[in-house]
Amino acid sequence: MRSRFAAVLLFSTYLGFPANAQEANRSKPVAAPLPAAAAPQDVPYPGGTISLDVDATHTTQRIFRVKETIPVAQAGALTLALPEWLPGNHAPRGQIEKITGLRFTANGKVLPWIRDPLDVYSFKIDVPEGARNVVAEFQFLSATAPNQGRVVVTENMLNLQWEAVSLYPVGYYTRQIPIKATVTYPDGWQAATALRGKKTGSTVAYDTIDYEALVDSPVFAGRYFKAIDLGQNVTLNLVADNASELIYTPAQMAKHKKLVDEATSLFGAQHFDHYDFLLAITDEMGSIGLEHHRSSENGVDTGYFPKWDEGPGERNLLPHEFTHSWDGKFRRPEKLWTPDFKTPMQDNLLWVYEGQTQFWGYVLGARSGLYSKEQTLDAYAHIAARLDTTRGREWRPMEDTTHDPIMSARRPKGWANWQRSEDYYNEGLMIWLEADAIIRQQTRGAKGLDDFAEAFFGIKPGDWGQVTYNRQDVINTLNGIAPYDWAGFLSARVDQPTREVTKGGLTMGGYRLVYGDKPGTTTKQVEKDLKGVDQSFGVGLVVKNDGEVMSVIWNSPAFKAGLTVGAKLLAVNGREFSGDGFKEALTAAKDAKRPVELILRQDKNFRTIKLDYSGGLRYPRLEKTGEGDGSLDKLLQPKT
Repeated sequence: MRSRFAAVLLFSTYLGFPANAQEANRSKPVAAPLPAAAAPQDVPYPGGTISLDVDATHTTQRIFRVKETIPVAQAGALTLALPEWLPGNHAPRGQIEKITGLRFTANGKVLPWIRDPLDVYSFKIDVPEGARNVVAEFQFLSATAPNQGRVVVTENMLNLQWEAVSLYPVGYYTRQIPIKATVTYPDGWQAATALRGKKTGSTVAYDTIDYEALVDSPVFAGRYFKAIDLGQNVTLNLVADNASELIYTPAQMAKHKKLVDEATSLFGAQHFDHYDFLLAITDEMGSIGLEHHRSSENGVDTGYFPKWDEGPGERNLLPHEFTHSWDGKFRRPEKLWTPDFKTPMQDNLLWVYEGQTQFWGYVLGARSGLYSKEQTLDAYAHIAARLDTTRGREWRPMEDTTHDPIMSARRPKGWANWQRSEDYYNEGLMIWLEADAIIRQQTRGAKGLDDFAEAFFGIKPGDWGQVTYNRQDVINTLNGIAPYDWAGFLSARVDQPTREVTKGGLTMGGYRLVYGDKPGTTTKQVEKDLKGVDQSFGVGLVVKNDGEVMSVIWNSPAFKAGLTVGAKLLAVNGREFSGDGFKEALTAAKDAKRPVELILRQDKNFRTIKLDYSGGLRYPRLEKTGEGDGSLDKLLQPKT
């Protein structure tokens, strides 16, 4: 009683404490003013040409050693920065944490430096009187294991990205900063890049170029290398884990040459003097698909050529990245173009930049033969069905997913279909598929989205600079092809939450999405890569053959039964779990109308649950709805 009374007394005393006394004993700091960042100037860098020397021979330890000489025009404050906001990444992805051993000198004397606390990518130094150059020396410690980031160096190949091994003087448009790069590669290796230069032994001295273009011109180099001329100033540069991966048939290479012909015919112009596909066929270096104006970085698993007939695999990658030379690099959303690598990007129009590129990637894949028509239609079915399982569309508009590169940086999500991810890729594809069907309908088949591609991306032939645009520019060009309420069309699909993905491009094109118990080519590939079962379209579960739960669809039967990502299924209907056993149980439940019983482990807990589901196996496919070729069939037909 005494202690309770004391507590009550203390509480009542606190409540009665004068408010002004509380305020009197509360310190109130005042925010220190933040320095205003000066806008970069669009004038030539006054110091002159930067000299960059990279030693890329330390492949065992995965270390790039860098010496960079930055000429200066005067003494005083100088800020040098590592690129932070990276084009194509649509986010601040510079790997500043991997820069080590940083040392600045001038006239042979070490210069102290401090890191800008408001911009940790920037280093401030004081240039002494009489100095004509500042020399920066450092190492870039590339990942030695996947948990440190993407592996870019192996014993047989490397991917050199200039933004990781160079600093630039802050305060100028990067296109106004000239730089000359030299790289020493391992003996016997060959290198490919959009840059051109002179090779002496194992060292290549590249021609002087502006810093913006340097960062846009990465290198693939390797022990096992082959370059193939695809025509029209386009080269396919291959590096591989071993020589056998470089063996291809004439028919396979003919499809790559056809890709170049079809893309050039589609856009009606080239915006490069030459273009280099950089393609790594590897199980050792990290995968990549990254666009540049005159090149692209592409990584696929081994078997690209030897396992060609087993399915389309990753053959959609090259058409996608090649399209970006026009869509994303030559023409870029105005808020995604920035004058330097410090200025933040705004990603709102990625449903054009990436969405329409995704659309053309599949179309060009079909027109070139890299994908068969059947494989392309199967891909559309899988994409549409997958987007319908994205329950997050009920609360989150598609355009909001364009901020995901900045928000989540592709980190794993526990409930990805409810949270949503970078849906602007495939949902953008579906929107542009419908736009093509509408144009064909409005013009009685005389025009399609091909006409938009030529009118929007095919301007200024031979110009490999950048032309920016906004949403209204897109709408105006569409109206110039076929008058329609394009503003309303886009707003309804881009700006508003929707219950399911638009399928007008399929239905108007002569097909409809249906489900059956047999997987199409795309879903087969997904399950093969997963080494598991993808039943997101039915019971709402994706699970590996060993029982590891990879995805649970929000509000699906699997969700309502209590399943979650990270759980491990141990048994199905009293038998040890396997992928095939799970499929058999789902099939049997459809006929018997009885729940599927699962035993699972989550953390240290074991549970038995019942899946109240009798829909059987459910895989998406497209079904033809009319006679003859519809607009979708015509879209996929070759032009050349």
